[in-house]
Amino acid sequence: MKKMDDKILKIRWFLSIPHEQATGQILLQRRLEQERIQIIPEDCATVRRLEEDDDWCLDPWAALSDVELGRCRCFRSVDSVESAASRSSALARNLTSGPRKKAFVVIGINTAFSSRRRRIRSDKPGCIVIRFMIGRSVSRNGILDQAIDTEEASHHDILRLLLHGPGPHRRLPRAHCETKAFFSTAVQEWDADFYMKVDDDVHVNLGALASTLANYRSRSRTYLGCMKSVPKSKYYEPEFWKFGNRGNRYFRHASGQIYVISQDLAAYIFINRDILHKYANEDVSLGSWLIGLDVDYTNDMSLCCRTLPDCEKKAQTGDPCVASFDWNCSGICRPVERMASVHAMCGEADGAIWSTFI
Repeated sequence: MKKMDDKILKIRWFLSIPHEQATGQILLQRRLEQERIQIIPEDCATVRRLEEDDDWCLDPWAALSDVELGRCRCFRSVDSVESAASRSSALARNLTSGPRKKAFVVIGINTAFSSRRRRIRSDKPGCIVIRFMIGRSVSRNGILDQAIDTEEASHHDILRLLLHGPGPHRRLPRAHCETKAFFSTAVQEWDADFYMKVDDDVHVNLGALASTLANYRSRSRTYLGCMKSVPKSKYYEPEFWKFGNRGNRYFRHASGQIYVISQDLAAYIFINRDILHKYANEDVSLGSWLIGLDVDYTNDMSLCCRTLPDCEKKAQTGDPCVASFDWNCSGICRPVERMASVHAMCGEADGAIWSTFI
């Protein structure tokens, strides 16, 4: 609010210039500032309060009319540029001063309050960081949050994400907010080569993952996953008109069950998170954030093997899949009942992760 007050004082000082001293340019600037200042006291303040609340992943801007939204974004755009520049400078300082914890890969497992039985822990090297990422419940500090806090106290592997936004208006899929918040949080806390998002109903062999990622360590701007380009009519997409005429497909992007990006791309998402647009599907959103950049797209089908019998055959040949799931379920069908059997058939040899050179 201090920055906003400073801007208002500056505008009021500017408006106090005597008329006879004003040029045509000053008069034009005065009119523009008068139009902008009218929206400050209530509407923008309301939106700012909505944005600061982290209970829900909603779009507070849907509350305003088009006219109000346009005016309010005049100030918000300035703040966004300033905050992006500030984050860029802060991240650059972190990269050089080294306050972040070192890691090879940071894995964010997308989970839910009701998925406690899906959260399976295993031994791993310290250079592989695994966190179950989750937001907060509707009733802050309610029974669901308390259960997660208790779990965190026991295992120390829960990453609570601040998901911006609420209001009683248009709700966005929570996965969008968690994905963006995870990359933004992880790149600030860990100095890692890679950052990976995976769903909690996907089987992952950590040794195979480490071996695969090691091959891309020398590359920059890496985007790794099972690339696809499906018809946009296959999934609900309110903004379908942006992708061309009927029958057109989405641009190529990594399937949402699992994907990996390098540190420079995670830093890009962190710095620009205020202006990165969210589509109906989180994997499409990530693809849209990267499509205009000079990114190394890597399509690796070992990240999306089908479960039995496909992943079992690869494991028997000594070349286990990095990740396995059922495409028809967008994850392992009935994961609580089947994860152990999938691991028994498709898992890598005991100690594989410890023998992997990272």
